[in-house]
Amino acid sequence: MQDIETAAKNANAHAFISSFPDGYHTQVGDRGAQVSGGQKQRIAIARAIIKDPAILLLDEATSALDTESERVVQASLDALLQQRKRTTIIVAHRLSTIRNVDVIAVVHDGKVVELGSHDELMLISGGFYQTLVSRTLQ
Repeated sequence: MQDIETAAKNANAHAFISSFPDGYHTQVGDRGAQVSGGQKQRIAIARAIIKDPAILLLDEATSALDTESERVVQASLDALLQQRKRTTIIVAHRLSTIRNVDVIAVVHDGKVVELGSHDELMLISGGFYQTLVSRTLQ
């Protein structure tokens, strides 16, 4: 149980899980019907921490979340990435999800057209990534 609580704390899920009537033993309904999207995402992150895979694939991990839930989930993901214990592949359309990763692969028409860190890609004048970031910030 200690491993589960530690993983939940690392995923920013411990506080809301502890607030449930039966804490970690609470039944949350079919497909987690009793928890929010952000809470589901944080539980999924905690599960990934417990499984400790060599490769972790996150596909649009924050895409369906409101701004506040995205912020909390992103903090959880950032903490997970900081551990540098695994290769993590992130599929994302939101800049906030990928800004701090080591390498970004920009895919256009099914091909990798740019590869580098956020800072490196921002130096490519007129590049796909720079254009996308500029549109996002407008």
